[in-house]
This record gives sequence, structure tokens and C-alpha cells, in this order.
Amino acid sequence: MKFPGSVLVSLVLFVSETAAALCLSAGYRAAGDRMWQGLTLLFALLPCALVQLSLVFIHRDVSRDRPLVLLLHLLQLGPLVRCVEAFYIYFHAGRVEEPYVSITKKRQMPKDGYSEEIEKEVGQAEGKLCTHRSAFSRASVIQAFLGSAPQLTLQLYICVLQQEVTVARSIFMVLSLLSIVYGALRCNILAIRIKYDDYDVRVKPAAYLCIFLWRSFEIATRVTVLVLFGSVLRIWVFLVVLLNFLGFCFYPWVLFWLSKSPFPENIEKELSRVGTTIVLCLLTFLYAGINMFCWSAVQVELSDPDLISKSQNWYRMTVYYIVRLMENAFLLLMWYIYRTDFYLYVCAPMLVLQLLIGYCMGIFFMLVFYQFCHPCKKLFSSSITEALLSCFKLLYFICQHQKSALLTGKVAVKSPENTDEARGSSKTIDSQNRSIHQSVSSNA
Repeated sequence: MKFPGSVLVSLVLFVSETAAALCLSAGYRAAGDRMWQGLTLLFALLPCALVQLSLVFIHRDVSRDRPLVLLLHLLQLGPLVRCVEAFYIYFHAGRVEEPYVSITKKRQMPKDGYSEEIEKEVGQAEGKLCTHRSAFSRASVIQAFLGSAPQLTLQLYICVLQQEVTVARSIFMVLSLLSIVYGALRCNILAIRIKYDDYDVRVKPAAYLCIFLWRSFEIATRVTVLVLFGSVLRIWVFLVVLLNFLGFCFYPWVLFWLSKSPFPENIEKELSRVGTTIVLCLLTFLYAGINMFCWSAVQVELSDPDLISKSQNWYRMTVYYIVRLMENAFLLLMWYIYRTDFYLYVCAPMLVLQLLIGYCMGIFFMLVFYQFCHPCKKLFSSSITEALLSCFKLLYFICQHQKSALLTGKVAVKSPENTDEARGSSKTIDSQNRSIHQSVSSNA
């Protein structure tokens, strides 16, 4: 039985970030900054409530007679109780004989073209521990992108406005960045385990390192770009954020409407149609929050029974990173044009170059992960390099097609003039032949 290290890491990040948010909000209150205090508390308490709801929903506590656990969740102590319960299960596993065990079948990664199927006995304790890991993984994603990401953006924006980076604020921003990167890492691992549920997936340390570097560069540069743009164009940054958020929020619903699939009914037996709709809206809300800051490894597909797309869509990923890179470059260009006197002592071209290189470094580590470190790379129908080449070939074909269409249009426009010139030249040649024939006949 594996040590529940992910549960402990999630709890430590959750508790430390919440405590730091409360301390920082108290500092804002003492300084008289009521607005910063309110926003800091909002971005700290809202994800806390959503984390409690997700833990209660996954463990099905509402349908079970556990009033004490529900009370602790209402007091925002749910993660602490769940962590204690997980470690209690881990340390007491094997002391009492299991009344029954379930047998799971997993396939190993293909070796020399062959894949063996292995059977494994899973006891009640291990099953409960697996449920705790899954619940904390989802809670980490919620905490990261609905709490830590807005919190990091807010605190960095305050640092730019006040032109000061305090010790408390810097510690809080580091904790928020670690929480976001860890949430993105859990999102990647969760997507791999969902897509390849039939296989025994083992993630190596090199894969964790690549994901950590990929997400660190991607998220840090994205937050910095948004803060710089918002510091000079405060109204327009709301439009950029709103368009991004609404676009990603409605994208799964548009695909679901185009697929003409029936409404999902098998999410939870005890949920009504209204409850199912609320759960799906929260899921797309989280999906939009993730894509606001980085690529969502888990692609929501409401027409699928599992609500998750299990296909590896390289084209969607390529389009996302191309558009996001262009958007970041455009926002940095707007910041460079409209920057204020505060940035006179900052080498603006060097800062723009560093941010663009940082985002490209994130893309580089993403390519390294999918090409060399992905635990299921042997199951890919095509590698990431082949997919990129095919995408560039498609773009080249589209450009060539547009050029040929333009050339055809120009030829079609010039063709009447050319025919008139040809007719005029033929008439001239006929008149010259006639004059030559008349002169020859007269000499004869």
C-alpha cells in the first residue's frame, strides 16, 4: 500500500495558504486597505467552501449518517479530518483481516508489442485510501485555480501598485505559486489515469520534474503578463479576463449542443436534474478557471458518460498554445506602448523578451514531457513531434491555397486586357500582310 504523500502535501499547502491569507488580510485591515482585505478574504474563503463541497460529494457524506464529519466540514476543517482518517487507514491496514477483497485487472505497458494483463487484490482499506487520494487531488485542483491563481494575481498587482514587496506578501505569493503548480501537476496525473484507466500507470520522477518546470514557467509568465497589462490598462484587463473565462466556460456546452447527445443522468443517483445541472456548471466553471492560466490536461466533454474526453487531441493543444502565445505577446505590446513613468527604471524590452522566453521554456518542457517522459507514450498513435509537423503542414497548405486563390483572381482580372491586346496585335499583323501583298502585286 502506497504512502498517502499526496494527501499530506495537499493538506500542508491548503492550511499554510489559508493561514497566510488570514494574516495578510489582518495586515491590510491594520493599514486601512479595506478593498485589498475584502478581496484577499474572498479568494481565500470561496475555494475553501468549494473544497469542502467536493470532499463531501466524493465521499457521499450526505447519504451517510455522519453528522460530526458534516459539522467539521461546515467549520472548514474537512481536509484536516480527511487527512487524519487517511493516515489512520494507512497505519492500521493489515492488522485486521479483510472480510472480502475485490480483484482488479490492469494491463501493463506494452513491451515489444505485447501487453500482459495482471490481476491485483484490492482490500477495503486500500480502496478507501484510493478514494481519499482521488478526493484530495480534485480538491487541490479547485484550490489552485479558483483560489490560489486569483490570489497570486491580486497580490502581485498590489505589489506593482504600492511599489513594495513585503516579506509577508512575498511568502504568500510563493505559497500560492506552489499551490497552483501542484494543482496543475495533479490535474496532469489525473488526466493520465482517467484516459488510461485500463493500464497500470507508473509516473517516474523525471516526468514529475518536467511537469513541474512546464507548469511553473507557463503559470508564472501568464500571471505576470496579466498583471503588467492590468497595471496600465485597468478597464481593458477585465474585458480580456471576461472573454477568456466565458469562452472556455461555454465551449463544452457548445460542443455538447452540437453533438445532440442526451442530458447526462448518471453522475450521481441521488441528484435531480437541477442538481446535475449545477454540478456540470461547476465543472465547466473550474475548466474555464484552469484554461485561464494554463492548458487544461483534462478536457471536459459533457456528451461522454465520464464527462472527460479520453482522446489525445494534439491539434487542440497546438492551437491553444499558439493563440495563447500570440495573446501574451499582444498584451505585452500594449503594456510596452502605454507603460507609465513607474516603469522608467525597468528595461522594458528586456522584460518583454524574458517573459516571452519564459513562456517558450514552458512549451519546451511540455514537449519534452510528451516526447520522452510521458508514462503512456507507447500507447500514442502519433508522437507530439509528428502532430506538430502535421499541424505546420496543414498551415502551410492553407497558406499555399490562399496564395493560389489570389494568383488565380489576379489572372482572371488581367485576362480580358490580355485578350484585347492579342486581338489588336493580330489585326496589326493582318494589315501588314495585306500591304505587303499589294506592293508585291503592283511590282509584278
